[in-house]
Amino acid sequence: MKIGYCLSINLFSNFYARLAQLVEQPVYTGKVVGSSPTSRTVKVKILYEDNDVVVVDKPAGISVHNDGKNKDETLADWFIKTYPGSADVGEPLMVDAKGGERKAIMRPGIVHRLDRETSGVIILAKNQEAFLSVKNQFMNHTIEKIYQAFVYGYVADPKASLLNGKMGLINAPIGRSPGDVRMWTAGRGARDPIREASTYYLVLSRFTDTADEKEMKDNSHQFSYLELYPKTGRTHQLRVHLRYINHQIVSDPIYRGKKDKALGFDRLALHARSIKFRLPKGREISVEAPLPADFTKVIENYSL
Repeated sequence: MKIGYCLSINLFSNFYARLAQLVEQPVYTGKVVGSSPTSRTVKVKILYEDNDVVVVDKPAGISVHNDGKNKDETLADWFIKTYPGSADVGEPLMVDAKGGERKAIMRPGIVHRLDRETSGVIILAKNQEAFLSVKNQFMNHTIEKIYQAFVYGYVADPKASLLNGKMGLINAPIGRSPGDVRMWTAGRGARDPIREASTYYLVLSRFTDTADEKEMKDNSHQFSYLELYPKTGRTHQLRVHLRYINHQIVSDPIYRGKKDKALGFDRLALHARSIKFRLPKGREISVEAPLPADFTKVIENYSL
């Protein structure tokens, strides 16, 4: 049953036709042992692979690498089991340990990361040359990433300009939150280290989760479907920037404040849709991750 009404059509009628461009790849599975009494099988879909890199579709709920605090199996663990010859590829992460010491967390193959609850496309390097090549592209901001997200409230269309077209721009430095060590913040109140951060966005559609005309006017029943283009790669950047404009990502466990979970999402409603980068040998490729089931369910339920 479809509930509520879509208040604006998708800006690109052929947008979802891009799904047909994906080539089916083998699905590899591995056991993930967590804190619960029962383990579950995690499916990691390979979207692209050659001798230098493998690009996969990370499921929501799986950490990219260990943080030194829990024993859950991670994407890095899956990588080293699948490609044992690449165990020494990458750079360790230094974290604080007990007694004020620093501890090295190994991250084989990991060039960049996604938050645990974010699904979607991520690059893993099979050799050190590939690792350094992709790392350099991230440092120079030449890699193009596209995300999609459901957010609370109706996001207004930005004013069109010759520079940005119909895209909106959130240009706000990000620093540490003064009140919560887990959080980052943009604008006033941010603490060092403060770094420049820019995010472009496009409003794909606006919709409500109710058919009641009175409830439709209530902000708690209003949502927007966005496409996001981060030009920098700060920690929690998209989550912080959307909070900054008061349109938090649906069901964000940290930044949504007092808002209830919504649209059936038990996790952060954020998906890394595609990534464009150059392979170590110079060829540019674009890899896209299909929308996960929780995204397609909302799209179908609300006729987006």
